Amino acid sequence: MWYRGGCHCGAVQFEVEAPERIACEDCNCSICAKSGYLHLIVSKSRFKLLQGEESLTTYSFNTGTAKHLFCKICGIKSFYVPRSNPDGYDVNVRCLEPLPANLDIRTFDGRNWELHGAKLAHLSRDE
Repeated sequence: MWYRGGCHCGAVQFEVEAPERIACEDCNCSICAKSGYLHLIVSKSRFKLLQGEESLTTYSFNTGTAKHLFCKICGIKSFYVPRSNPDGYDVNVRCLEPLPANLDIRTFDGRNWELHGAKLAHLSRDE
């Protein structure tokens, strides 16, 4: 099914295709833990930016592979291109409206990303 989402101020709006029961990761790395990000990684074909491309700004660190996209107006990162899946998008489930009732939240050890990052690679593949 298709879910709608966006940033706090509404400048950035998107749709993402995901199952009715969403499996997502709760990462303990510093950027995710501090922002409360719940990860839903999908292929590019399952994501549509509806509006707000001009309102996005990019932050990269470490290897520079991940492209963290923030709304320039309100500062919310509602989705980004993840290092583990540069061929897809990682949507913050907490930015979906309304928040889906059926969530399967799994813990992910992002503090030790080099040991565990490869476990996410399959998530952006179309099945």
